[in-house]
Amino acid sequence: MSYNKEKGAMGENLAADYLRKQNYKILKTNYRSKAGEIDIIAKNNDDVVFVEVKTRSSTDYGNPGEALSKSKKRHIVKTAMHYLMEMDDFSNNYRFDVIEILPGEVNHIENAFGLNW
Repeated sequence: MSYNKEKGAMGENLAADYLRKQNYKILKTNYRSKAGEIDIIAKNNDDVVFVEVKTRSSTDYGNPGEALSKSKKRHIVKTAMHYLMEMDDFSNNYRFDVIEILPGEVNHIENAFGLNW
């Protein structure tokens, strides 16, 4: 496994642990469909939360969440719609969050983006 993949997997594990401590229920990790991948799908009260995790070792090139392109957001939204159709679950609210992982820091950005991508 490459260094970046290991760092990404470590960040996703830290993000999942953080969410559990915030009383989120983890439904899926690394969910894949034809449209793309979502790092974490969780439940928070009545909300289904689709989480993109961005892990960086520094902010030398900006905050981790700034690396989320319009194209990646589109893929996440399409993948989320695929998940909801697969689960036949449009009864709940849903949102798209980003969790930034930096050394010694977890930054949770709720409602980071919407369906307009």
